Parts: sequence; C-alpha cells; structure tokens
Amino acid sequence: ASATTGASPARVGVVQMTSVGDVDANYATCSRLTKASPPLEAAASGVKFLCFPEVFSFIGSKDGESVKLAEPLDGPIMQRYCSLAKESSMWLSLGGFQEKGPDDSHQYNTHVLIDDTGKVRSSYRKIHLFDVDVPGNMVYKESRFTTAGDTIVAVDSPFGRLGLTVCYDLRFPELYQILRFKHQTQVLLVPSAFTKITGRQAHWEILLRARAIETQCYVIAAAQAGKHNEKRESYGDSIIIDPWGTVIARLPDRLSTGFAVADLDLSKVEAVRTRMPISEHRKFDSDWKSMTL
Repeated sequence: ASATTGASPARVGVVQMTSVGDVDANYATCSRLTKASPPLEAAASGVKFLCFPEVFSFIGSKDGESVKLAEPLDGPIMQRYCSLAKESSMWLSLGGFQEKGPDDSHQYNTHVLIDDTGKVRSSYRKIHLFDVDVPGNMVYKESRFTTAGDTIVAVDSPFGRLGLTVCYDLRFPELYQILRFKHQTQVLLVPSAFTKITGRQAHWEILLRARAIETQCYVIAAAQAGKHNEKRESYGDSIIIDPWGTVIARLPDRLSTGFAVADLDLSKVEAVRTRMPISEHRKFDSDWKSMTL
C-alpha cells in the first residue's frame, strides 16, 4: 500500500553492525536485532521497517570470496531473511546482498526490500561501483568482482515512496535528483559500508544531509561499523535524517551493534516541499543554451 500524506507516523529502525566472513553469524546478529528479547529487538520498540547496512550477510577477507558465496534472490540465504521478515511481521531493507551475477566471476551488489509477509517486494543493483584508491588506506576495486546495475528503483510502501540506493551511490547527486523529481520518492535508503577514512573526514554525514536537503526527503542510512577482518574497517554512524536535513536518530556509539529508531511523518515532507517549492522552481528539465570559453 502506498503511504498517504495524512497517514500516522511510521516507526523505522536503522541498524549498525559489524559483519564478518560467516553467513550464519551475521544472520544470527540480524535475527537478534529483529526479534530477540526486549528491549534489544526492533519489534518491541514498535518498529515496522528495519534497515540493515550494505554487505549485511557477508564480508570476506580474501578477494573473490563473496563471488563464490553469491546466490540468486530465491536462494537459501535470502530465503532465511524472507522468513525473518514474515516471522517478525516487519519490512526489511537489506542493503548490499551478494546476488549471483551474469557469470561465475561476477556478482551484483543488490539492495533487497522484503515486505512483512516475507515477499521480495523490490531489488536494486548498485549502479556506482567503488573503484577508489583511498588515501593512506588501501585500493578498492569493486568492479573486479561486481557487475554494475543499470536500473533506478523506487517503490511504494506503508512508509512512503522509497528510493533504493547503496553506499558509493551517495556521491552522485543526480541519482537522488532523479529519484525525487522523476519518481516522487519521499524516503531515500542509503545502506553502506563507508570506509573509516572517508567517513572520518566528515563526508558521510555531510553528504547524507545534503541529499536530504536537496531532495526534501527522509534519508535512512544503515552503516557497517568497526573492524571486519585484518584488511577492512568501516566508519559506522548509522543515522536517520529528516527532509529539512536534521539528524533525528543515531546510535550513541558510532561502532556499537544495535539500532536507532525514528518516526517518519510524511506530512513533514509535504510541509517542507510546500514552504520551499523547489520542484516548481527547478529548470534543468528545460533546454538550456550553453557557452564555453
């Protein structure tokens, strides 16, 4: 069902965790956060939509390890998470699943949205791949083992119209502009495993708040946190931001495992857009004259 402006606020949770190279251990963490004993679990907090970070189900320590584990969306790994959603009567955003790719040496980095009946409602294959030499850290070459997606995804939900993205997409504002102005999204999902270096340089929060402000959307950014293995460490700091750019939820500890909760009020989205009607003022769908010197 599509959310309406007059609907009551929807309670959502944003997860922070430290995934490792063990599918069962990561599932146990996700399951505990979703449905374990109160007050640790999201259901007891009234959460109806829980958002997990990129590579929630597996982070390997060796090149190509995740490709060997990659499965289709109807495979046993994702089916466990579908069952978890159904048992918890909760929607799950699973950002960055290793989906089996077009050949044996490649996977897709896929953001999967599951509804509260355990059905895969939508999926988005990460478009922008992280091929970066991080200063003072290490070289990342995501395209060695990952095939980029080519489809922008927006989907209706009880929590608003959702725009699905993954991590490095955050640095490409045109994607979020399209989600907002061509696909009318109200909530942007940015599951991530941001590097410690680029997160610490304040890019993480600034970019997320910028995307919220310029699209007038809620932003939910679930983050990997801490040391996954000897080679890889993530910045953490899972946050939820309102359409005015204010951080409305975050974990008190940037590296802990847990979740933060916020109520999404879609009437606030409409109020911000009414007060500052940028959708009426923007000109970039028009033909522009260009001049180079």
